[in-house]
Amino acid sequence: MEVFTRYEGNPILTVKDIPYPANSVFNAAACVFGSQTLLLMRVEDKRGISHLTVATSDDGVTGWRVEPGPALEPDPVKHPEEIWGIEDPRITRIDDLDLWAVLFTAYSRGGPLVSLATTRDFRVFERKGVVMPPEDKDAALFPVRFGGRWAMVHRPASSVEHTGAHIWISFSPDMKHWGDHQVLLPARKGAWWDANKIGLSPPPMETDKGWLVLYHGVRATASGCIYRLGLALLDRQDPTRVLMRSDEWVFGPQEDYEVVGDVDKVVFPCGWVRHGDEVRLYYGAADRCIGLAFTTVGKLLSWLEEHHDRDRRAWP
Repeated sequence: MEVFTRYEGNPILTVKDIPYPANSVFNAAACVFGSQTLLLMRVEDKRGISHLTVATSDDGVTGWRVEPGPALEPDPVKHPEEIWGIEDPRITRIDDLDLWAVLFTAYSRGGPLVSLATTRDFRVFERKGVVMPPEDKDAALFPVRFGGRWAMVHRPASSVEHTGAHIWISFSPDMKHWGDHQVLLPARKGAWWDANKIGLSPPPMETDKGWLVLYHGVRATASGCIYRLGLALLDRQDPTRVLMRSDEWVFGPQEDYEVVGDVDKVVFPCGWVRHGDEVRLYYGAADRCIGLAFTTVGKLLSWLEEHHDRDRRAWP
């Protein structure tokens, strides 16, 4: 069963759509904002420094309107952790607080780390600062509290070559002070497609069966790394409980715009949008452009049920 169907007009956004000089556009967070689909895109300038820019569309597929300038730029004077750019955002709607929370990677002198900003209009952002120290990235919030605490999925990676880069979950009473850190999904080892290094892709999606997680796995090969996507399902009441995890990848680079770019063989989604059962996946392709793929919640859950790893001995 083909789970994802690529939009025939891919890529939907390229650097040619950016109304100011830039090198590339990719890895966009996504949400429904009013009647529009909104993307908060990573744009890399010609220095190699990234910032975040907004694009909107009435139908979420065509007619993208890109803002004339960045929505969120690095501010290394007030926020020295952003000296080498900000990148790879994930958006979570927090209804209890009537705002949008944006977790993004700040590229500091000490390595990548996780920072938080909030907004109500995607024009004015309130930076909350660093919430996870280096090296850490691929972070997103759940939209609800668990036992009165917020939960964050993220990916520390201080010693990949020795211990692997795993997906963790942490909890906080206030979104500022985080603790109760624990490994949620360990990277497999050996020949697996998701051996040694994995990370969250879009924020977890709530379904009747549990929290659906789409994650990327990085396979190191003789010709370079390959970024592919897999699925996992977490318990709705206790997101530390992994109910299922796929043994195969569900989506990987195959089209020219996904295979050849600034970083070859990469599909990297930071956002998905749900309309009823339909899911639209917005993904960075080869670190140079943005693609769109369609699926349904039903397809994702059915595929995961069929392909989940029943033998957890492969997990470290």
